[in-house]
Amino acid sequence: MRVLLVEDDALIASGIVAGLEALGIAVEHAASGLAAVSAHAENTFDALVLDLGLPDGDGLGVLANIRAVEPEVPVLILTARDAIEHRIAGLNGGADDYMVKPFDLRELSARLHALMRRAQGRAAQVIEAGPLRLEPASGLAWLDGEPVELSRKEVDLLAHLASTRGRWLTPDMLHERMYGLSERVNSNALNVHIHNVRRKLGCEVIQTARGLGYRLGWKLS
Repeated sequence: MRVLLVEDDALIASGIVAGLEALGIAVEHAASGLAAVSAHAENTFDALVLDLGLPDGDGLGVLANIRAVEPEVPVLILTARDAIEHRIAGLNGGADDYMVKPFDLRELSARLHALMRRAQGRAAQVIEAGPLRLEPASGLAWLDGEPVELSRKEVDLLAHLASTRGRWLTPDMLHERMYGLSERVNSNALNVHIHNVRRKLGCEVIQTARGLGYRLGWKLS
């Protein structure tokens, strides 16, 4: 899981980053709303952890900006604002969950994993892109109507690429999505899966660009 943390307090942010990464969650930190919007535009994240009291504006503005671009990314508000009115405003503003400081890192991690499970449950049951039809849950795939046998990791690779809807995933980001931080894998494993998918489906199924990474080569239907 790759998370964008939007938190202006450097001490709190460093504690969250260290704690979540120790639990196997990759974290990128943004200290302002502008930095958060920029990071989100340039990268793909599985979830956002968002403070409301930011130095350059209210976090709800950041939430609205991100929701306009990517309406399905899970967002958890983490703030000192504990009034019921603030909770209602945050949830009505598009947040999926709301936690009040002080908090326990284990609960934050558990809530993020719960948000990811919900997001995966909302994910498309069928992916159709160009000549490819893929059912991620069953692992069944067809190319031009003919069945194609893909491994579980090859299916996961295509599903992760499809989930970004045309945005690039760097090798590190794709590796984290495929294997997480705690899973030990051969450094060449991702390249092997990409090679195998291209061999089975055609080289154009996965695009590669230096400095950008990978994305699905066929447009989603």
